[in-house]
Amino acid sequence: MHARHRAVLPSWLSLYYAEPVELTHGEGRYVWDAEGRRYLDFFGGILTTMTAHALPEVTKAVAEQAGRILHTSTLYLDRHMVELAERIAALSGVPDARVFFTTSGTEANDAALLLATTYRRSNQILAMRNSYHGRSFSTVGITGNTAWSPTSLSPLQTLYVHGAVRSQGPYAHLSDAAFTAACVRDLEDMLGQAHGTVAALIAEPVQGVGGFTAPPDGLYAAFREVLNRHGILWISDEVQTGWGRTGDHFWGWQAHAENGPPDLLTFAKGIGNGMSVGGVVARAEVMDCLEANSISTFGGSPVTMAAGLANLTYLLEHDLQGNARRVGGLLIERLRAVAAGLPVVREVRGRGLMIGVELTSSDAAAAALERAREEGLLIGKGGRDGSVLRIAPPLTLTVAEAEEGAAALERALRRVWDASGKEEHR
Repeated sequence: MHARHRAVLPSWLSLYYAEPVELTHGEGRYVWDAEGRRYLDFFGGILTTMTAHALPEVTKAVAEQAGRILHTSTLYLDRHMVELAERIAALSGVPDARVFFTTSGTEANDAALLLATTYRRSNQILAMRNSYHGRSFSTVGITGNTAWSPTSLSPLQTLYVHGAVRSQGPYAHLSDAAFTAACVRDLEDMLGQAHGTVAALIAEPVQGVGGFTAPPDGLYAAFREVLNRHGILWISDEVQTGWGRTGDHFWGWQAHAENGPPDLLTFAKGIGNGMSVGGVVARAEVMDCLEANSISTFGGSPVTMAAGLANLTYLLEHDLQGNARRVGGLLIERLRAVAAGLPVVREVRGRGLMIGVELTSSDAAAAALERAREEGLLIGKGGRDGSVLRIAPPLTLTVAEAEEGAAALERALRRVWDASGKEEHR
């Protein structure tokens, strides 16, 4: 299968593992490969299987809708689309909210950029260093992580701001308050170099591909004071942080809520639990600024909207945000205890069920990814230099499964340390 993949698909299409795995089915927090081996899934298809694999409520909704009609397009009314939009608008915190559905987070961020630049009549965008916002031409142009930005060409002029990585950079040694103040001064200095109007700041409250890094709480609220003075919009990229994954909040922006909600909010991944759902929430004034006609052929399809509605209902009725806070808190503490005895681990950080384990090198992280799979655990990898293990299980994770995963990761990290770390440490 790997040889066939390489023969017909792009060379730049990333695959995990020296011997890539074909996953054939899943249930709950577990998946199985083509050889019948079971794995505990701590990555959820890149934070996308939000509730559980083969969640009965979602699979039933998909099957029932597929039996009625698969596709209509946005040229026709769809009950599920309206109902899901109503619920997301109410949950978003954005006043007088309007919702536009897409098929992915990339497309959602692309649409948000279109809205912001049209509304502000400017192609200048503020973005965060080490950020990732998608793989389209426009979103690559605002991605601050060069490992995921294959071209410098862009329809946008992007100005990159400090603040999203707390533990690195010129301000890392400062206290949280001093760090925030320094980043605000940097933002103000950057705006002094801009050519007139700036359209928007786009930021992930917790950087995903960047290695689950985050600023001190309140940094984006402090940024918002500066943005408001200039009329600049704030786009909160919630593709990975939304729907209660961080435990403390339903949205990542709520850790920075002192000066109100964002002007635009983008979402995707977890809401569809594997179905292709993304979207933008914006206040009506911004959403309705487009003067040309527009539709979405596949955005908001009957099947994906039925899945999203069933998934969101399950999440809210079972308080999965609370579960992420409780079980995620236990998992973080367990992993910090593991790290205390392993010099190969530089830092364990995160919130809820969005945890980053930063190792001392990219080689160590690559080895840990392999060893974890051998121990029956699937995790992700990220960070600017690829040295961070990304842990983001489905939000229904149990305490027993959290312990199982932590034990598997501990065994994997000890194998990495035994194989190379001890010698390097000497």
